[in-house]
Amino acid sequence: MTAAPPARGRRRAPTRIERAAGRAAALHRPRVLLALLLLLALTCVMLLDGYLRAEVGDDQRVRSGASASDVPDEILEGGPILTFPGGQAETVSVPDRTIVLTFDDGPDPTWTPKVMEVLEEYDVPGTFFVVGSMVSRHPDIVRDLVEQGNEVGVHTFTHVDLSYQSASRVTREMEQTQLALAGAAGITSTLFRAPYSSKTDAVDNYSWQVYQQLGEDGYTSVFIDTDSEDWKEPGVAKIVEGATPEDGEGTSVLFHDSGGDRTQTLEALPKYIETMRAKGYTFTTVSGALAEQQQEQQPAGGSGTGGPAAGAPSGTGDVLQASHHPATGTTLYVGKALVAAVAVAEWTVPALSVGLVVVGAAVMGRFGLMLVLARRHHRQRNRRRFGWGPPVTRPVSVIVPAYNEKECIENTLRSLAASTHPIEIVVVDDGSTDGTAELAEALGLPDVRVIRQENAGKPAALNNGIRAARHDIVVMMDGDTVFEPDTVGRLVQPFADPAVGAVAGNAKVGNRGTLIGAWQHIEYVMGFNLDRRMYDLLRCMPTIPGAIGAFRRGAVLDAGGMSEDTLAEDTDITIALHRAGWRVVYEEHARAWTEAPRSLRQLWSQRYRWSYGTMQALWKHRGSLTDKGPSGRFGRVGMPLVVLFQVVTPVFAPLIDVFTVYSMLFVDFKAALLAWCAVLGVQLVCAAYAFRLDREKYRYLLMMPLQQLAYRQMMYLVLIHSCVTALTGGRLRWQKLKRTGEVGMPSGTGG
Repeated sequence: MTAAPPARGRRRAPTRIERAAGRAAALHRPRVLLALLLLLALTCVMLLDGYLRAEVGDDQRVRSGASASDVPDEILEGGPILTFPGGQAETVSVPDRTIVLTFDDGPDPTWTPKVMEVLEEYDVPGTFFVVGSMVSRHPDIVRDLVEQGNEVGVHTFTHVDLSYQSASRVTREMEQTQLALAGAAGITSTLFRAPYSSKTDAVDNYSWQVYQQLGEDGYTSVFIDTDSEDWKEPGVAKIVEGATPEDGEGTSVLFHDSGGDRTQTLEALPKYIETMRAKGYTFTTVSGALAEQQQEQQPAGGSGTGGPAAGAPSGTGDVLQASHHPATGTTLYVGKALVAAVAVAEWTVPALSVGLVVVGAAVMGRFGLMLVLARRHHRQRNRRRFGWGPPVTRPVSVIVPAYNEKECIENTLRSLAASTHPIEIVVVDDGSTDGTAELAEALGLPDVRVIRQENAGKPAALNNGIRAARHDIVVMMDGDTVFEPDTVGRLVQPFADPAVGAVAGNAKVGNRGTLIGAWQHIEYVMGFNLDRRMYDLLRCMPTIPGAIGAFRRGAVLDAGGMSEDTLAEDTDITIALHRAGWRVVYEEHARAWTEAPRSLRQLWSQRYRWSYGTMQALWKHRGSLTDKGPSGRFGRVGMPLVVLFQVVTPVFAPLIDVFTVYSMLFVDFKAALLAWCAVLGVQLVCAAYAFRLDREKYRYLLMMPLQQLAYRQMMYLVLIHSCVTALTGGRLRWQKLKRTGEVGMPSGTGG
């Protein structure tokens, strides 16, 4: 009976589904936000790691052949230390018989500690010009450098030629390196050495602007007098010779503690120190050289007038590190946050790389397995002598659950009325408010019964139909689906085998004329039907699609009917039948045409329910992992395959796209693009074979590249959203998608 209409003026009480939908909506947005935040966090980690390791746009070129007409002669001919006391540029030379031992490009986890060991052994301080990205990746080494009494200076954050960069980029490079120093050792530094710099006579008009800008910010720029050229690996003797100054002159000498194999540097360094000491040289830092030069230039008892050493403490160690300043406030805390973020990236990216290899192997393995088994399935089921047994000709019951399906129900029922197999049609109206039941009755079609029930959800509607069915085989379909005339007859033939308990049909997208519809068409043909062929041969079919499936009525009733425990009642009952010992098969020739979601929002809602419901069903039947017989077969074969291919692999599949973008930006654009195209090519081969098996038109495959760029990303987000919901213990009830009824009577052919 139909419930009495509400009194005039009263607000209609919400149905059960509407109430459940309201509760789900209240939890939906936070979980979507959390899923998006997880993806954003991963993206940020990848971008940070890429920024630390490489530069976009080949920034590492060095400007050459530029004029030096704007650079004062006293700078070009001056000493290696450039300061700007009072805003006036001046250079300072290293005092006679004094060596400032400088190292560039570190810290390096292999070579810098070994260099430190040599310096500690000979009690010699060094000045290390560090790259900010390296500092953030190896903060403990910088901390050890400072504690040992060495001096550190800024060598930019990404080792970029600053003469190419804007003033804002120069400032950013310096600030980021200072933050890295603050986070690593709790200090900042006023020393700077530009990448690719050498002696002051190499300063040109472009780089001079950079030095002036940094001088205004309080930096002391440090050049060299002698170059060991250890980066060329010319041999130990050549390195010592290149680093040795002319007799008696002071020098700022360049070595490297990173950027390549520094074995020769480590061998040459002790010999160089011993040789120079034998000649009467002493070793100091840049700040030490400035302080010594300042003392020589001012009268006894006088006070300094500027420079980094002015006002420095009198202790020797403090003088050697006078360029260091304690990091405080925001700089300190932001620096620590930067170092922590880099530590996360340093751990995450290698882990994701391993995951990428695993996912890539799983994806390729899946494609290979699907192709092999799909071909075997097709050849086996299409042999002339193949048959399930005696033809099944007895009548069957077709159950059509319907909730507000007025746009579709007429097409659905008329397609069933044209069936070549004897059927009864049971329409279960689940409390529709749009006149669905009345429309079904008004059609006057033969063998159609309409059962009304209060709104209770799809599983309840199906169970009501099963109980009311008059025949021992029941076919279940959605209210927005149409059958071909021979669909039911083909679908029930496998029941000639008494071991078969359920049959999955071949669901087709009827509204494939839109872009979203075409994408789903590709997914149905390739992703669903190839899978079903594979699972059929392995005897572990996980899902009978709601659009088209047939069951032994007694088997369903023995399993407890369609359960309301999960959102995927079709997956739930399919697994339950496996566990009860029934065989579940796929009939490729039984085709149904269903209306796919037309909008991205509806698509998200549908796939979210599918994904989450599948996870619920797998968890519900986790006991099959330890069962014996057919139940154990599904638990130890089917369930791992579903988890791997439908949950784990898709969740981590975005790694392929993330790493592709990462590689294009930071590694090798052409190689990354070729790799992506190769993967797309494999997918196209699989899709083309699936289309051939289903006799579909290949023109839809033209949409596949765009599908990989847009549609697939959305499916990833849906699955991540489902995983977040599962992990947070959320629940979601049956959702009703808006239908248009555009899927009409099928023509009986694909395409």
